[in-house]
Amino acid sequence: MASTKTLFVTKVYRAELDEAAMPLAELDATCRSLAEDDEAGQAWCRRHDYPGYTSYASLEDLPWRYPAFKRLVKALDAHVHAFAKDLEFDLGREKLKLDALWVNVLPPGGVHTAHIHPRSVISGTCYVSTPAGSSALKFEDPRHGLMMAAPPRKAKADIAQRAFVYEAPAPGTLLLWESWLRHEVPLNQADSERISISFNYRWR
Repeated sequence: MASTKTLFVTKVYRAELDEAAMPLAELDATCRSLAEDDEAGQAWCRRHDYPGYTSYASLEDLPWRYPAFKRLVKALDAHVHAFAKDLEFDLGREKLKLDALWVNVLPPGGVHTAHIHPRSVISGTCYVSTPAGSSALKFEDPRHGLMMAAPPRKAKADIAQRAFVYEAPAPGTLLLWESWLRHEVPLNQADSERISISFNYRWR
């Protein structure tokens, strides 16, 4: 008798946030305003050849500055708590806490190359604007670089077996994953900006 077990599962959490948690019109206007007015963020993007705009290295207090971001963080805390429970983390008396939150405005033709989020436990993105043709989020199998001489997967392989998985968001979509999971934003083929808000949660 033979059997197969599934080991070391990689989970991605998805939820669709309502207007109470994520006021899209207000967040859209705020993100676009920041992209226009945040000179420090614009300068960082130019120095690092970052396409479009991110507040990653310039503004660290968005929930304090803007009520819409404060409401969003309250919702994120609840979803991160639920995901951590599903992952069966033993957090002891500690909680996962928001460590950073930033805006991304990706123009047509922009990309964000593959990366991870070091020194964090759970990372995620919620989506403000996803015009037709805008990029899905591309996740990479963490074993990919260790497969050596393995043959490719079948074109219709089960999603859990694929080397890459694409998650196409809509406005209001929230995605969470463990911070070691490599991911990227492929070419934005939309005619306008793809706007999202990314964040990290840490332990202790």
